[in-house]
Amino acid sequence: MSLDADQIVERRRLRRKVTFWRTLGVLAAVGALAVAVSTFAGNTLSPSTPHVARVVIGGVIRNDRERVKMLDEIADSRAAAVILSIDSPGGTVTGAEQLYDALQRLAKKKPVVAVVEGLAASGGYIAAIGADHIVARRNALVGSVGVIFQFPNVYELLKSVGIAVEDIKSSPLKAAPNGYTPTSPEARAAIDALVVDTYAWFKALVGDRRKLTDAQLATVADGRVFTGHQGLGLQLVDELGDETTARAWLAREKGVSEDLKVRTWRTGQRSSEFGWLSGAVGGIAGALGFPQLAAILSQATGAALERAQLDGLLALWHPQINR
Repeated sequence: MSLDADQIVERRRLRRKVTFWRTLGVLAAVGALAVAVSTFAGNTLSPSTPHVARVVIGGVIRNDRERVKMLDEIADSRAAAVILSIDSPGGTVTGAEQLYDALQRLAKKKPVVAVVEGLAASGGYIAAIGADHIVARRNALVGSVGVIFQFPNVYELLKSVGIAVEDIKSSPLKAAPNGYTPTSPEARAAIDALVVDTYAWFKALVGDRRKLTDAQLATVADGRVFTGHQGLGLQLVDELGDETTARAWLAREKGVSEDLKVRTWRTGQRSSEFGWLSGAVGGIAGALGFPQLAAILSQATGAALERAQLDGLLALWHPQINR
């Protein structure tokens, strides 16, 4: 049986469409592969080859043994210098202290320059002062020298619905404050003592590293953030600019050739042990055909988990807290 003219035309039209989408798919796959290869090739520079190491300090800072190990490895590598690319609101005090100590060990072996890409606040600023030189973009934010201990108290809410949480403990200040009972003056005083002690450590660190007088330190240590431009006048940063500015400083002051390639060092550890949950939430939404919702849910879940894992005293800047 022969096909009439309309059927032949329709079949040819369908064949052209299939060919078009197949070609487009192949081109997309090739393009993705090219990007992946390019990205991989950009970081295949061997640690044993002379280079400038780039370390990205981003997001919330907490204790991270893998990062400390990586910084120690950089110290023993052929890196001629280290650039810290910082964009962080801070994090736990102990996490910032751990990172600062590791950076100081590194700075004894390699020149280290910090570049504030967007934000170096609280614990993020502690990381920055671990470097020999601080470069910040003109409108980046720096500072937020201070410490916060924050906890929710739902006592009045529970009381309104007739719920009381009782506990039996060895002493009045055990597990205080707990958020289920009114915070006693004694508990508040105990927590205040922790905050004051850690704040004194933070201030002393800034004053020593930035060579500030008592009057200058008092100006910058009230918890505020400053723009890079303001921070330059307050001695919180040394220079305005970007990574190119940092490379120029390394060449000028440390004799590090600007021709050396940059190698970005990574720990290979992806966020927290709860990263699978963020991916699962996004994956479910994606499988249902809502890619934009998947991206939003993954980001929101990751941020919520990140906050949930912060425990103890925080050196963390958040505009909703500081309003």
